[in-house]
Amino acid sequence: MEKTEEPPSLNTEEEGSEKDRIWCLQRVGRDRDWLRLFEDSEVSVGRGLNVTHQILSTSCPLMISRIHCVFKKNHDGQWTVTDNKSLNGVWVNGSRIPPGSPCLLKQDDSVRLGVPLDGNPVEFDYILVQKNFSEVKSFLSGSPSKESGAASFGQKLKNSKRKFDGDEAEPCPTQHSKSKLYRSSGPDKSRAQPCPSGERREPEKFSSKPLEEDRCGDKAGSSSSGGSDRSQQLASVHRYNRNMMVLKGRVGHTQKLAAELERQQHQTPEREREMQDLQAQLELLRGQLRSQQEQALRRMETLEKSFCEEERRLETEKAQQNEDGLKKQLVEALKEHRKVIEELKHAREGFKEVLQAKDKELEVTKEEKEKAKAQKEEVVTQMTEVLESELQCSICSELFIEAVTLNCAHSFCQHCIREWRKRKDKCPMCWQTITSQTRSLVLDNCIDRMVENLSADMRERRLALINERKGERCSIIHNNISSISSSL
Repeated sequence: MEKTEEPPSLNTEEEGSEKDRIWCLQRVGRDRDWLRLFEDSEVSVGRGLNVTHQILSTSCPLMISRIHCVFKKNHDGQWTVTDNKSLNGVWVNGSRIPPGSPCLLKQDDSVRLGVPLDGNPVEFDYILVQKNFSEVKSFLSGSPSKESGAASFGQKLKNSKRKFDGDEAEPCPTQHSKSKLYRSSGPDKSRAQPCPSGERREPEKFSSKPLEEDRCGDKAGSSSSGGSDRSQQLASVHRYNRNMMVLKGRVGHTQKLAAELERQQHQTPEREREMQDLQAQLELLRGQLRSQQEQALRRMETLEKSFCEEERRLETEKAQQNEDGLKKQLVEALKEHRKVIEELKHAREGFKEVLQAKDKELEVTKEEKEKAKAQKEEVVTQMTEVLESELQCSICSELFIEAVTLNCAHSFCQHCIREWRKRKDKCPMCWQTITSQTRSLVLDNCIDRMVENLSADMRERRLALINERKGERCSIIHNNISSISSSL
């Protein structure tokens, strides 16, 4: 009895170990920031707030898209990764996968998000592994509950930014601002780290009070702290300029593709003329084939009539001529008739082959035209996605108009930030005190060049918005001049 009870206990232990094994993305060269893959749902990765795992790049903030990619198990139990039309792509085993189509993954496959910069290795490099949960528990980036808490907290923080009061100034940052400062100033921004809970909102990573006092609006500080702030601002500006140069290079490449597509579009009328010529030739050949068939039918009818007449004549002359001679004549007539029929069959097959060749040429020309049209639509879609997701002002939700970069490296429209500073003199994104603002001509030129390739409706809408803001500015200047003149 004891021997029969031992195997079930062993099976129970094996089943428990199988349930304890999980799939995750092991980060290369690090014992933290591993991303767990949940088998019962889709796992989204990106820099947005509404994703399963949030990852932020330290070298280039635009390296990772808001929803960069999605991991999911298919019906066969295999993991797949889908590129969500990201800007810098998803690379599996060194090859970039096409956007929108799932790519099968095997254990120990390499998955890279983004591209290397300045000769450095890729920042987000992972390997698909399956291990026991107890072994990798300390290496995972966070549990689902914490990540959902981070998403809800980010939404609350986003809503709190819009509720500002022009009459009262906040004496000290709230618990929300402390939590956001914790997220933005950690030692490794690339971690997919959720916002800390209530117990962890203590200033663990900020051991000195001068930084908190600077967040509260206290302008008093030592000369050494001022020098470090200026160096951080300078480094932030350099990093922003470097990112803008990379973005400008990609825009140039996109413009080259657009020019190539436009050149192909100019060639489209020639291809249409070729297609029309091919169709005309095809119709001509079909007409010739029909006429040949009609002639063949008439000839066959004539031959049949002559054959019948010959038979009747042979019957009448049967008594007068030798039977052998009549048979020879009949055989020769039949041979001639069959020969004519075979020639007509060969001619018909030749015409069919010509028609098939012309049909194939017509199909190839149509496929090339459809490919060129699809490439053009893809380029326009990519440009529109870049404009809508990366180059919008967070205040007015429009493309930057006369972009201005603050001391905290965030950019806004000059009109929007001027109206904002009438109510609060803090950055709408990070709530740092605004000490300086600089025009970003590179960003303006980049947006203007990209808008030229968009649709006419978007260009007219942007021009109307620019004229409206110019009119508001002129009215403000006129009111100021009139008030000064009246006071004098």
